[in-house]
Amino acid sequence: MPQASETQPLQLQLTPLQISENVCQPIDTPWTDSDKIGFFGGMKTVENKICELVLYPGEPCELLVQLENISRHALALNLEIEGNFPSNWYRVGGEGNELPPGAKMEVVLYFQLDRRFFEDISPDKIGQPLVLDYRGQIQVSYNELSNSTDANEARLGKIYQQFAPFQLFVRPRSLYLKYLPDLYREVDFVGRLLKIFEEAFEPDFNTASTLWAYLHPRTAPEAMLPFLAHWVGWEMTPILSLKKQRDLIAKAIEIYRWRGTRRGLRYYLHLFTDLPLDEHLEEKDKHISILELGGRGFVVGEAGIGEDTIMGGGQPFHFIVCLRYPGDRPLDEKLVRKVIEQEKPAFCTYDLYLEEISRS
Repeated sequence: MPQASETQPLQLQLTPLQISENVCQPIDTPWTDSDKIGFFGGMKTVENKICELVLYPGEPCELLVQLENISRHALALNLEIEGNFPSNWYRVGGEGNELPPGAKMEVVLYFQLDRRFFEDISPDKIGQPLVLDYRGQIQVSYNELSNSTDANEARLGKIYQQFAPFQLFVRPRSLYLKYLPDLYREVDFVGRLLKIFEEAFEPDFNTASTLWAYLHPRTAPEAMLPFLAHWVGWEMTPILSLKKQRDLIAKAIEIYRWRGTRRGLRYYLHLFTDLPLDEHLEEKDKHISILELGGRGFVVGEAGIGEDTIMGGGQPFHFIVCLRYPGDRPLDEKLVRKVIEQEKPAFCTYDLYLEEISRS
């Protein structure tokens, strides 16, 4: 039978490795003097003070278990964790299960809760109070190893059990506490109360601090795009991708500045077709070529045969658009004509040529 003695050969101590700014006030039924007797097995604990550990969701926390053998015999140890909290909240870090005489051993309990502990509530728990206080205990079972070299007699020593209770407090991390004097930070209730206001106002504060992102076409939510387009007098074009529409709204003012000019029409066609602008090439060699027909006709001393000479007049205010595109990226002629009709001066006429080019 396991024995519980007043003078046991093992000293057991629990130490939290993270120090909380405040002393937590139990929300559930607090520990009483009778609770200091191991609440699982009824065995007497070696500590009079209950070890308390504060857990913040998403943040790691550690509990140090210190074991010291004060006897003259080696001890074979078996450490178990019991409590009313889920087993996936913690893991045990330590090596070995034998403690020589006068030696010390440290075992670390690593606790970490999911960062969405307060948000992810199972359907069967909706409407019920959320449990924030938990109890647990370290149970160490061990026996003295005799000095005999016989394997069958080596473990004939007395068998002991010792318990060390601890309490876990799950608390939200409140940002507003840093704005208070230290006196108020030490009160657990103040932090929990401020968290209520933080959850109510922080989303609005975050929205206000990032309002620019809601008003920029490239980062705004999709539902905001029609408003932003109307804001700059732009017409949404559903046939284009969402990314391209964002680019068009963002560059609307630049497009307006050059509306009715060759540069503006080429830039607009570039946005809709993804063809390069080719600013470094001559007009006739560009992927988006816009040639204007006009001139003063046949003027002796100025006109060149085959270059700018027009015999018998020509069609006034007329230009030619030639788009050269790769075969694997065909163009939508209907869309191209719509773009030209929208961007050209109303009195101008044009001819459109779509020329497929092969990639060498």
